[in-house]
Amino acid sequence: MEASELSIGIIFISLTIIGILGNVTLLYHYTYFYLTRYKLRSTDWILIHLIVANILTVLCKGVPQTISSFGFKDFLNDIGCKLVSSLHRVGRGTGIGSTSFLSVFQAIIISPRNSRDSELKVRTHKCICCSVYLNWVIYLLISSVNLVHMRARYGNESTTNLKSFIYCYSVRHDPTSDILYATLLSGPEVLLLGLMLWASGSMVLTLYRHKQMMQYMSRTSLSSRSSPESRATKTILLLVCTFVSFYTISSVCQSFGALLYNPKWSLVNITAMSSLLFPTVCPFLLMSQDSRISSYLKRNIHFP
Repeated sequence: MEASELSIGIIFISLTIIGILGNVTLLYHYTYFYLTRYKLRSTDWILIHLIVANILTVLCKGVPQTISSFGFKDFLNDIGCKLVSSLHRVGRGTGIGSTSFLSVFQAIIISPRNSRDSELKVRTHKCICCSVYLNWVIYLLISSVNLVHMRARYGNESTTNLKSFIYCYSVRHDPTSDILYATLLSGPEVLLLGLMLWASGSMVLTLYRHKQMMQYMSRTSLSSRSSPESRATKTILLLVCTFVSFYTISSVCQSFGALLYNPKWSLVNITAMSSLLFPTVCPFLLMSQDSRISSYLKRNIHFP
C-alpha cells in the first residue's frame, strides 16, 4: 500500500469514527431529554431527522470509502452497491431538507407578530413535520434510480462502459439520459437550498431590526423572553453557513467528476471527503450551542 493510500484511509476512518460518535452521542442526548423531564422543542424534532440523515450518510459513504482506501476493492456485490449508493443519496437529500426546513421554521417563529407570516405560526409545527416526512419519501423515490444504475464489478470484467466509484460502478448512458438524471437529482436540492438561503436572509434581517430596536429600549421582561430565540436563531444561522460552505465544496467536486469520462482516483476521494465534512462537524456544532447538553455534561462528568 502506498503512503498516499494510507493517508487517505486514515482520513476516512477518522471522519467516519468522529462522525458516527458525534451523531450517536447527540441522538442519545435528545432521546434522554425526551424520556426525562425535558420537553423537546419543535426544532429538536427536525434536528433528530438531521442527525439520522447524518448517520446514514457517514455509514454509507465513510465506511465503504475507508474499506476501499485500505486496499479492499470490489468488496460489494450488486445488492450492496445498490443499497449503499441509494441510502447515501437518501441521507444526503434528507440532510439538505432537514437543514432547509429548520431554517424556514425558525424564520417563521421569530418573525414579528404583525407580519404576514403571523398566521402561519399556529400551523407551522404540523406543516414542517409533514414536509420533513415528505422529504424522506421524495428522496427514497429519487434514490431508487440508483438501483438501476449502480452495480458491482465481477472478476476481470472490462470497465469500458462503467464509471468507477472505486468500490462500485455506474452504468454509462447517453448524454441525454445523464442530463435528465442530473436534473432529477439536483432539482429538489436547488429548491431546498433556495428556501434555506431565503430563510437565512429573513432571520438576519429580523435579528438586525431587533438589535436596532433594543438600542432604544431598556431591558424588559420581553427582551429576556426573546433571548433564547435569538440564541437559537444564531445557532441555526451558523449551522446553515457551515452547511452551505461544505455543500458548495461537495457540489463543485461532484460536478467535475460528472464531467469527466473516467474521474481520477484523487478526485473521487476528495468528493467523498467533502460529502462527509458536514455530517461530521454538525453534531459538535449543535452540542456546543445547546445549553441543555452543556448543563447535562457538567452534572454528569467530573474532571479531577
